[in-house]
Amino acid sequence: MTIFYLGVDIAKEKFDVCLLHDDQKWSGMFTNDKAGFQKLDTWLAKRVNGKLWACMEATGRYGENLAAHLHQAGYRVSVVNPARIKNYARSKLLRNKTDPLDAALIADFCRSQETYEWLPPTEVELTLKQLINRLNSLVTDQTREKNRLQAGELVELVRASVEAHLKFLEEQIKLVSSQIQNHIDQHPDLKTKQALLETIPGIGKKTSAILLAEMPDPKHLSSKQMAALAGLTPEQLSSGNYCRKQDKLSKVGRVSLRTALYMPALSAMRYNPITQALAERLREKGKQPMTIVAAVMRKLLVLAYGVLKSGQPFDPDFAVNVQFGS
Repeated sequence: MTIFYLGVDIAKEKFDVCLLHDDQKWSGMFTNDKAGFQKLDTWLAKRVNGKLWACMEATGRYGENLAAHLHQAGYRVSVVNPARIKNYARSKLLRNKTDPLDAALIADFCRSQETYEWLPPTEVELTLKQLINRLNSLVTDQTREKNRLQAGELVELVRASVEAHLKFLEEQIKLVSSQIQNHIDQHPDLKTKQALLETIPGIGKKTSAILLAEMPDPKHLSSKQMAALAGLTPEQLSSGNYCRKQDKLSKVGRVSLRTALYMPALSAMRYNPITQALAERLREKGKQPMTIVAAVMRKLLVLAYGVLKSGQPFDPDFAVNVQFGS
């Protein structure tokens, strides 16, 4: 069967596409809205006379509607960790970077690399994700208002307004947090998965809820790919006689996962025997504190991947034997 490969470079307001078939190549640019999606449909209909595989980077909410639209149109869609695209570009020794060139690179990646098919979230998954996003927004607003109070003297009218807003935000945070837990409790699959995650020392209800909302199905990814998705894989830079002394996180991936794992990592370094041992080994090697915390964050994510994929609670003896995420 004839296969066409569509690379999509997505942005907030627009997206660039590159369509590949054998030695043929077409490029286009469309607005990132329903009107743009419809124009893309017409554009594809004039060129595609076979199966279409579409590929885009995981860029958060900017690409979700387009991915769902392409899936609904009957096309195979893959949403790929940007780190994989970045590494692929390096392997091709590509130096220039523009949106059309990025779209062409993604199309070529789709044609030559193995990718798993993206499926739109179920209503249950979408509800949880949106509740988590709402909670994160409320917490961000709360932090901003607290900083405003602490930054300096405010006139009484402004101070009263900020304090009233903080009170409202606190009430909303409690409400949405309760809605998140109620949603999980009402759906057996989510409740079972949350219980599994909470068997890992360092992961509580708040973190488990975020992991349930942000982690893809483990059957589609390896543990290393899951860590890369969160931007928790090390990036060591070296060239000629130059070598970075400290590993640097790629930070190309889901910020929400990294943020959610920071405080649990600090707790796990004290109470989780697996991460305690990992932290101690890294200290003996002279690693910097933040490098150690990042490694523990990565370990927690891989442990979470392990319990969800196996359907079995955390077992420190088993984790030691298989050396999850080392």
